[in-house]
Amino acid sequence: MTVRGPLNVLFLCTANSARSILSEAILNHIGNGQFKAFSAGSQPGSKVHPNAIELLENLGHPTSGLRSKSWEEFAEPGAPIMDHIITVCNNAAGEACPVWPGHPITDHWDIRDPAGIGVTDDERRQTFAQTYRCLESKIQSFVDQIQNREEDMTSKTVSQDSPDKG
Repeated sequence: MTVRGPLNVLFLCTANSARSILSEAILNHIGNGQFKAFSAGSQPGSKVHPNAIELLENLGHPTSGLRSKSWEEFAEPGAPIMDHIITVCNNAAGEACPVWPGHPITDHWDIRDPAGIGVTDDERRQTFAQTYRCLESKIQSFVDQIQNREEDMTSKTVSQDSPDKG
């Protein structure tokens, strides 16, 4: 059996300032080293949304390496090969994406953009928290699905390798 490193997952959004950043941090946290998450945008902003950083820090996630970046970084030679690419906004899902090396599995999650929602600081914080919980639930389901699939494949391989007892 081949030992493989973590699965690389790229979360895409238009600005790469909120949803995709939250997703990157969540998967890197709950993936227990079995996943390596990245995020990028088709039209990245100049910085990560301050409410995203604040929420992640309050929840104990490291934020020092988080930055808004173009999805082109992940289509260039030498970029990590992605196993899965997940768009987390409808705009990015509808755009012409780069050709991804390795032909990763793609998926789309329609997640409402928390940036710009709410008038007061409290309303914005609540909206980011709701988005975080939604993403956390989807990402946990994604992790469980991948782990269950790998467990099924491992058990089939083990049973095929076992001598017949008949």
